[in-house]
Order: sequence, then C-alpha cells, then structure tokens
Amino acid sequence: MTKFPSLKDHFLIAMPNLTDPNFFQSVTYVIEHNEEGAMGIVINHPLEVDLKELFDHLSIEVPADFAGKKKIMAGGPVQVERGFIIHSPPGNWESTIKLSNDIAVTTSQDILTAISKDQGPDDVELILGYAGWGAGQLDQEILENSWLSVPSNSDILFHTPAKDRWKAAAKLIGVDINQLSAFAGHS
Repeated sequence: MTKFPSLKDHFLIAMPNLTDPNFFQSVTYVIEHNEEGAMGIVINHPLEVDLKELFDHLSIEVPADFAGKKKIMAGGPVQVERGFIIHSPPGNWESTIKLSNDIAVTTSQDILTAISKDQGPDDVELILGYAGWGAGQLDQEILENSWLSVPSNSDILFHTPAKDRWKAAAKLIGVDINQLSAFAGHS
C-alpha cells in the first residue's frame, strides 16, 4: 500500500492566476492533508483587527502598557469567527496540535491569556478562519496549476512581514513569482 503524499506542514503558494480574493497572492500553511481532504490557514492576509482589539472583544485583561499592535490574519473563508494560534515553540496548551518540531497550532483560550501576560510562546501568528478542501480537491487544484507547494519555513511564518511572505515562500523553491505566467499549459 502506498503512503498518501501529505502536504501537512507545507506552504501552498497561490499562483498568479488564482484570483479568488480569499487566496489572491496568498501563502497558506497546511495543517492537515489526507485522503479525506485538507485544511490550511492563510498566513499573509492581515485583517484590520489587532491583538489588543481581539483581547478586548474576548474580555481578556491586559496590562496598561500592553501594545498589542500585531495584526490578526484572515485565515480563509471557512468559520471566520474561529481562532487559531500558530506558534513556536509548541508548548503545552489545552488544545495544541504539534505540526513539526518547532511549529504547533492551538485553538484554546489559555494560550491567549498567557500571551496577554507576556507568558506565551516566543513566536505567534493569530488567525481567524481557515481554508478547507474536500477529498482530492486540493490535489486537483495543484494539478490545475493553482498552487505551488514547499515545506514550511518558520522564519517566513514568524519573522517575515505578511506583505513579503508570498514572494519569500516562492523563493524557497527558486521561483521569482513575478516571472510566472498567469496561464499554464500541459503537454
């Protein structure tokens, strides 16, 4: 039996021809991919909401000097009210899934409380919503040249400005995304 070629812990890099506003010039971090479908989180589409506003909305107390200017990302069009925290190091939070040796995703509020007290992980990205694909759907979109894929990179995820992540992720595989045609052919 052949092992399913999972793209878990990979980046999906939107090709220039992918014009859906949810995914235009996006980098999506794949948190699950198996025979039943895939789930990913867009990591480079900031919302107009920052961390302090989110904490206020959730009634999480913060110190008076808490800056909280980090923008929340629009993770995709599915369950846009559902929050995800991608972080490093993985840590021990109530609802954490370890995706690699240095990256995890948490969905429980205890990590937000820790972040508000400056006791959270060193590196975090906060996301609302996600992208989902049914069985075989993502694989078909890749065959149709909607996406490039590359193993994830924590430096891009946590230390590259959101506006630069699309080009930076493509450079991981030696691609200048600006040089790609919006149209593809097959022989």
